[in-house]
Amino acid sequence: MNISNLDLRAAIMQNMQGSSKEDVRHTIVDAITSGEEKTLPGLGVLFELLWREANDQEKNKMVDCIYNQVQ
Repeated sequence: MNISNLDLRAAIMQNMQGSSKEDVRHTIVDAITSGEEKTLPGLGVLFELLWREANDQEKNKMVDCIYNQVQ
């Protein structure tokens, strides 16, 4: 498979389909605690889902949290 033909978002979403809430939690925790950079794109896709569903107040809270952590 040519890397340019890979749709990372679609692959991650397909991989997550049918997952239980505990599976999703495990995926997130494992990606964060593994320290492997290859898991970062997956977290980005999951964050994108969260962001799209969040209201303005929730988005502001996420931005504040991230901002405070990078300062």
